[in-house]
Amino acid sequence: MNKPLVVITGASSGFGAEIAKLFNAAGNPLLLLGRRVEKIKALPLDFTNIMVEKADVTNHDEFQIAINKAVEKFGPVDLLVNNAGVMLLGNVRYQDPKEWQTMLDTNVMGVLNGTQIVLNSMVERHSGTIINMSSLAGKKTFVNHAAYVASKFGVHGLSETIREEVSDQNVRISLVAPGAAETELLTHVTDQSALTDYQSWKESMGGITLDPKHVAETVKFIYDMPQEVNIREIDIAATRQDS
Repeated sequence: MNKPLVVITGASSGFGAEIAKLFNAAGNPLLLLGRRVEKIKALPLDFTNIMVEKADVTNHDEFQIAINKAVEKFGPVDLLVNNAGVMLLGNVRYQDPKEWQTMLDTNVMGVLNGTQIVLNSMVERHSGTIINMSSLAGKKTFVNHAAYVASKFGVHGLSETIREEVSDQNVRISLVAPGAAETELLTHVTDQSALTDYQSWKESMGGITLDPKHVAETVKFIYDMPQEVNIREIDIAATRQDS
């Protein structure tokens, strides 16, 4: 029996890349989306049943076209992992408002775009799962994270709202909230002071944060539950993370 289609945004590195590895090993056809397709194509994957598309999740039409292509080839989307996101640390007193907009557009509008694109088909089929990648910053505050926290609180809020709206149609909306992790999120931070503070905080935990592969395992665990079981949220962090 052919396995159903899994769509992963932000698949070029970090959580997205590790999630792709697990579902590829499980034999699912994949649509891997990102802006750096060369990095996706360099991942250690069997690309026999993988479609790689360059797509900006903030562009609804671009996102829609990519998903339509995969659906035409592999069938309907059974799992969407809304993983694409950006974290631009900075104190709200000094941070460029353009960075706020970038985070809100990617972290919130990107999730809403993907959800709307796949949700009607899932409701019609009374089956399907959407897993939104949020953050512990979606439920508690961190210094120099104001706009990022706002975006991730938004992901928490929209996830629970949509879950309530479609639960009676047997569609699952779930959320994974990782703590600090070894990803590329910090590489785009422009505020050196905020970055220094973050690194000092990381050193207070022994200098090691969460391995992305364990976040990927969490996503797979949620998905592998029977359709009638919805793990609504999992918070996951390094044991030594104290906040």
